[in-house]
Amino acid sequence: MTSIELEVKGKPLSIETGRFAKQADGSVIIRYGDTVVLATAVAAKQARVGLDFFPLTVAYQEKTYAAGKIPGGFFKREGRPTEKEVLTSRLIDRPIRPLFPEGFYCETQVIVSVLSFGEENMADVLGVIGASAALGISDIPFEGPIGAVRIGIIEGSLVVNPDLKESEECDFTLVVAGSDEAVLMVEGGGLEIPESTLIEAIDIAHGEIKRIVDVQKDFIGKAGKSKREVTPPQIDEEIIKTVSDLCLEKIKDAIRISDKLVRQDTLDKILEGVIDELNTGETDISREISEVFNNIEKKLVRGMILDKNVRVDGRKPEDIRKITSEAGILPRTHGSALFTRGETQCLAVVTLGTVEDEQRIDSLEGEFKKAFMLHYNFPSFSVGEVRPMRGPGRREIGHGILAERALKAILPLRSDFPYTIRIVADILESNGSSSMATVCGGTLALMDAGVPIRSAVAGIAMGLIKEGDRTVILTDILGLEDHLGDMDFKVTGTKEGITAFQMDVKISGVSKEIMGKALERARLGRLHILDKMSEELSAPRDTLATYAPRIFTMQIKPDKIRDVIGPGGKVIRGIVEETGVKINVDDDGNINIASADEASAQKAMDIIKGIVAEAELGKLYMGKIKRIMDFGAFVEILPGTEGLLHISQIAEERIAKVTDVLKEGQEILVKVIEIDKTGRIRLSRKEAIKEQAPVKS
Repeated sequence: MTSIELEVKGKPLSIETGRFAKQADGSVIIRYGDTVVLATAVAAKQARVGLDFFPLTVAYQEKTYAAGKIPGGFFKREGRPTEKEVLTSRLIDRPIRPLFPEGFYCETQVIVSVLSFGEENMADVLGVIGASAALGISDIPFEGPIGAVRIGIIEGSLVVNPDLKESEECDFTLVVAGSDEAVLMVEGGGLEIPESTLIEAIDIAHGEIKRIVDVQKDFIGKAGKSKREVTPPQIDEEIIKTVSDLCLEKIKDAIRISDKLVRQDTLDKILEGVIDELNTGETDISREISEVFNNIEKKLVRGMILDKNVRVDGRKPEDIRKITSEAGILPRTHGSALFTRGETQCLAVVTLGTVEDEQRIDSLEGEFKKAFMLHYNFPSFSVGEVRPMRGPGRREIGHGILAERALKAILPLRSDFPYTIRIVADILESNGSSSMATVCGGTLALMDAGVPIRSAVAGIAMGLIKEGDRTVILTDILGLEDHLGDMDFKVTGTKEGITAFQMDVKISGVSKEIMGKALERARLGRLHILDKMSEELSAPRDTLATYAPRIFTMQIKPDKIRDVIGPGGKVIRGIVEETGVKINVDDDGNINIASADEASAQKAMDIIKGIVAEAELGKLYMGKIKRIMDFGAFVEILPGTEGLLHISQIAEERIAKVTDVLKEGQEILVKVIEIDKTGRIRLSRKEAIKEQAPVKS
């Protein structure tokens, strides 16, 4: 067994191998506090025939036993991956994927399992480090190692790896992964921060990453295996020359076509023609022809940007495509908007619900509820393709959460706007940066629904073309520029600052200087888009949509909750049946009443006010006699509230027996004449009669 240890934030972070999962190509146990993660890496010995991409699969899984829990539901075992497991799988995948050599086509699988979950809030970050270490000690060719760190911002202070308690206090959090030389991946979100603060946080994170990478290098030196040799398949020089001679000039003309579908159709026809002309021998060389063709296209597109500062749709690097916005386009929804930027279009629809519509989540961190959800859909017709209709994939979940994180920061407090909010974003057309179109469309839909958001949010995707010392940063990238470029940096925010971001690269990392320039370009682009959006809607609508539920809030004393609910819920069910409203009572006495019309809600509130009302000294009440005793009668003046009407207070004249004047069930007018320290109430009928008697002139 081999192990190493590093102190991070006052706690030891240890990595060991040789005790668990010894038949995997590489396996490590990584521990930080009470959090323990197993990371394994296995690659097939032979490459899959016919592949032209690297078949990497990353799976992060949380065992419920790690937090001392048994899965809920009928099937008492872990089921399909949760949303968090999907997102963490993507988090681990993105920084390691660029670090495998070109031409390595062996199926590779990385599995990260959480075996013990503590308060450190580090399982996902440990997953990145564990995957790197497992790959590092294996014979799988991996150009690591890498490290990862979470940074939290609490009241302006930057905190490394905030634990669960500190995370609740964070205004902004981000995860950074990278090598000892450069940053490979960042993502995060929260309340607005300036670009300078984000750069500072990434800088601090990279300092910690370097320490983590250094100990991994030592660990790999002690326990690592010799790496497999990778010999990328070589294409015959004659094929390269022939394909280039046949199609180079045609591709130059085709990539200048601004319309995405026309451009792609033209390129497809050129490729088909070349294959038909050259693939006539006994050996099928269509794959080699396609690879040469794609390399030519990539070189030409990148060269046009680097040499001429011109992109395939004719824009300059800093230009943004044409933007149009329409709000309130669907008659029965609570809020809707259609946002179009170039050939990317998003239909965003807002639905407002009650507390009953909140999403309930049971995770290793504990049970909690979500009152804001954003669900992103990417149908095949949006890119002119035919695919089976299935549930959301990893990409759709990832894009949805990014947009959700971007908009969450500007939502009103639940106490001010007690609605559950769901946004559905349907991508109707896509040519780059559909998640950022979702942020823009979602903002407009929220404003159309009358949600009192603090500020509008817009998003933009930045790209990069880098060859040697030459770099060009691209604003508002196309799908082709994402595919052939070196970086996808998505940034969202208000006019005041950043609310969310996500950066992935296809090269060995990007420098602090490049990130700084990209963030400044993104800021200028964001301001431009916000101005365009404000031309359609500059502020939330004054009223909710006609068909949105109305929620009214009232506060009662916590000790009155049982009176409103009643035995077995009898009272509250009666109110709901009588008025047709929905009622939710919180433990602190806050009551939300949801109704389709204000009159029903007001009726329910009046009933509740009557139930929880308290007696006032000197006030008259029409009460009902509940019990008669020798010394007087107990009169109910409010629901559940009784007072004593002493025999001496029944009438002016002296009476011998209470029953001579009163009987049970009788309604009489009484006045509250005393409320003692214990809350006991004394009533007077004769004082009430005096007060009601006409004044003699």
